[in-house]
Amino acid sequence: MEKAFHIEAIDPIELFGIKNTKLDIIKKAFPNIKLIVRGNDITIIGDELYTCNFENKLKQLISFFNKYNRLSNEDIIQILNSDNNIEKNDIDNFILYGNHGKPIKALTKNQEQMVQCCEKHDLVFALGPAGSGKTYTAIALAVRALKNKEVKKIILSRPAVEAGERLGFLPGDLKDKIDPYLQPLYDALNDMIPLKKLEHYLTEGIIQIAPLAFMRGRTLNDAFVILDEAQNTTNPQMKMFLTRMGINAKFIITGDTTQIDLPKTNDSGLIKSLEILKNIKGICFVKLNATDIVRHKLVKKIVKAYDNK
Repeated sequence: MEKAFHIEAIDPIELFGIKNTKLDIIKKAFPNIKLIVRGNDITIIGDELYTCNFENKLKQLISFFNKYNRLSNEDIIQILNSDNNIEKNDIDNFILYGNHGKPIKALTKNQEQMVQCCEKHDLVFALGPAGSGKTYTAIALAVRALKNKEVKKIILSRPAVEAGERLGFLPGDLKDKIDPYLQPLYDALNDMIPLKKLEHYLTEGIIQIAPLAFMRGRTLNDAFVILDEAQNTTNPQMKMFLTRMGINAKFIITGDTTQIDLPKTNDSGLIKSLEILKNIKGICFVKLNATDIVRHKLVKKIVKAYDNK
């Protein structure tokens, strides 16, 4: 029999290797069938039993890559020689596998609480100092939800406070002016999603990164939405953002109330929202602190020194 298989969920180079080095390994494991590969299309020719077996293994290879973001020669051999899908042992506090199979997980008790709150609540506030992992953990949870098809898109936003004052003096178009303020969000995504797939997600609008002002007038359905640096929102901005919440949406608001960059005449919308929303059921508040800092060991000491000043 002859069967066609179209590959969508993985770059053919990742599956078949440069100069088909991985494809050669796969072919050796299935000497009773003939494989014809043209770009994203593969034709399988052979006995029905062998053909179906190969298709099953091919799906396992693709599934493994989508889960672990890697597919080495050793991985391929192990999957082809196994009767079942290859699954790694569960890791404590595990969130997802990042690029090159790197496990991303909650590293502290408060980060664990943040993960648990997100699993049980649709609106989570995560407050903590620089380096406490609040933004990174939030983005990891969003990427996991997208991979698990719990949502259709991820929306990441920040109030570009400095950009609002100086955009006209920065070179380039609007995207060039805004991107420097959103770079920390890109950095986290680059850790978790292969470059080509991330570019596809950004191009197709599956992942959107934009300043807070771009949220006005939208209803965000089937989305995992993160507002980062929320301490720099004004009261009207915070109300505007919170009321964007649509059907099957999950919101995480992160911020550090000790690093407010707003003009002194403006109150922080984050601080005000904590007071207004504190008694509403269904909203979870997580407080991270210096013990959660996972950057260079000096960062923890610096934060403590400023707190004690």
